[in-house]
Amino acid sequence: MSTEIIMALIMNLLPLLFSVALVHSDQSILPLKSFKTSGNVTYDCIDIHKQPGLDHPLLKNHTIQMKPSASRLELKNQTSNNYVYKKKIGCPYGTVPVLRNSKEYIINTQYFHPLSRDRPGTHIAGVRSSNGPFRGIEAWSNGYALNIGKDQASYSQIYIGSGSNKEVNFIQAGFMINPSVFGDRRVWSYGFWQGKDGKGCYNTACPGFVQVSHEATLVQVFDPKPGVPVWLRCSIHQDKQTGNWWVTLLSKDSKPSLDIGYWPKELFNLLNNGANMVGVGGVVQASRSGSSPPLGTGKFPTVDLRESAIFTNIEALNSNYQRRKLDSFHIEKLLDSPNCYGLRLGQAQLFHRNQLGYFLNYGGPGGKSCGV
Repeated sequence: MSTEIIMALIMNLLPLLFSVALVHSDQSILPLKSFKTSGNVTYDCIDIHKQPGLDHPLLKNHTIQMKPSASRLELKNQTSNNYVYKKKIGCPYGTVPVLRNSKEYIINTQYFHPLSRDRPGTHIAGVRSSNGPFRGIEAWSNGYALNIGKDQASYSQIYIGSGSNKEVNFIQAGFMINPSVFGDRRVWSYGFWQGKDGKGCYNTACPGFVQVSHEATLVQVFDPKPGVPVWLRCSIHQDKQTGNWWVTLLSKDSKPSLDIGYWPKELFNLLNNGANMVGVGGVVQASRSGSSPPLGTGKFPTVDLRESAIFTNIEALNSNYQRRKLDSFHIEKLLDSPNCYGLRLGQAQLFHRNQLGYFLNYGGPGGKSCGV
């Protein structure tokens, strides 16, 4: 993939991290059950065949894929996934949970200013490989509570993408704190996609994502104590038979993974034969005043891996669906503001008695001297 296409991909991907989207469920469909989680978030249990994701015009003839065509072999000796999704949602079989729109989550556009080529303010700390095609990306990651301004945002994410002639398709998942999307400063898990004609959105804010699990969703809220992480082990991969792009919560040892759902292949025109690029890392959006928010734990990486946020066991699926450590491919460091954020890469054997593999430490305090 040429340098020009890579730059077009990055420049078009970053603005959409902060694009305005409304989180909703279709209130015209009567849910079989509704409930609130401990975070005061309401989900409706909708008939899986009537879920709003299927309303996309490109999915008129789409048949729901109930599970990936090939099971994922689990890695051993991983950190427990108990921190995240330990309380499963539990919609009845045949229904799926859809986040309900409420005043708490309506976008406050007054405080939100999407990034563009003409608006600086985005900073990134991560790694990527452009030696595709890739069939997927996976990693452990953690998220922390941070002091984020109402017009700032701080993300940690895994992503895949392809670009051609300044057109971009991409998918990402991870944690974010973004008051302009959710109306609060809590840590949320999320998914985001962009497909044909530049269309896409967060989570289920628009039709497209097909929810399959009745236990967990792309979007959940967490209230971690300061300095205490929440963990997520997530995979984005292309199904061998259907070409759909699945998002899966991976488990430890021999426990089964939790396949949340997928973005159908019909939504994309540049991802049919895999993705040209994969990556992991953190991204922030500065406020209008030019002050950039903290990233990760708010601290620079040090020799102590616990000081800053981390991605561990970062692996990509190559064109033959073989799982490889990300550093098996040519990788590029992405760090545009070393005064405010940092990166530390490497291989580690043990971390809290768990295998790390290839890891990325990242983060920093932000501030007013981060540049443009």
